[in-house]
Amino acid sequence: MPIFRGIALCLGLLAGLAAMPASAAEAAPPLRVMSFNVRVPVDADGPDRWEARRELMARTIRDARPDLIGTQELVKAQGDFLAERLPEYAWFGVGRRGDDSDEHMGVFYRKDAFTLLESGDFWLSDTPDVPGSISWGHPLPRMVTWGLFERKAEGRRFYLFNTHFPYRDEDGPARTRAAKLIVRRLKQLPKGVPVIVTGDFNDVPASGAYRALTRKLHDARVEAPSHDGPGFTFHGFTGKGDKRIDWVLYRGLRPRAVHTLDVNDGGRYPSDHFPVVVDFD
Repeated sequence: MPIFRGIALCLGLLAGLAAMPASAAEAAPPLRVMSFNVRVPVDADGPDRWEARRELMARTIRDARPDLIGTQELVKAQGDFLAERLPEYAWFGVGRRGDDSDEHMGVFYRKDAFTLLESGDFWLSDTPDVPGSISWGHPLPRMVTWGLFERKAEGRRFYLFNTHFPYRDEDGPARTRAAKLIVRRLKQLPKGVPVIVTGDFNDVPASGAYRALTRKLHDARVEAPSHDGPGFTFHGFTGKGDKRIDWVLYRGLRPRAVHTLDVNDGGRYPSDHFPVVVDFD
């Protein structure tokens, strides 16, 4: 399984961190991570269709300057557009049916600052290593795209997992089972290596899925000493959120601040979700 290939690399990292001078640790810049459901291109969105908001989306990302972005609902044409407009980023990921024909959980990262050491995908099903597999009663494939990154400045490594859970009107237990599968995968990672999980979880805090994940992970919105922007993340292009379904979870790091970005241009928003940005020490 691809996720195990990074274990030897990470064990070597732990020894390196132990020998790292305190001054190097103190000098390390914060790590800025964004979770962003970009909304698939749908002509029925009318004035909010992709072609009308794509430049605003690129500008929103450029102005926020995240180091990494976990996206949801990204189709390949959108990913390629953003990479063209934002050449400092590279992106990877496969579609949820195992090819490029459908939504990706695309992960973007700054090429000048990070090296992608390993990456892979698994599906939220009873057969997670089978591309496009579906279980637990939901009608569409759901998946995780992950990467093992090394920051070039000081050689620190960490994992990013990015996902999109079943739609909120679908069966709730499916989301809980998806969360438990992610937790099992996290248990297979080397101990002591930081992990960040971004996603549109289509569920609210205190749900079964949230409880399953936060037994092993922390919620940056809850733990960060500073946060600004709307408390909710899904707004349906109205600018008025009604649910906090986009989370950034973590272990092995410390969140400094959380920003929920309600950027708009005359009432037009880059997506029907507000992006969430977390600064980690």
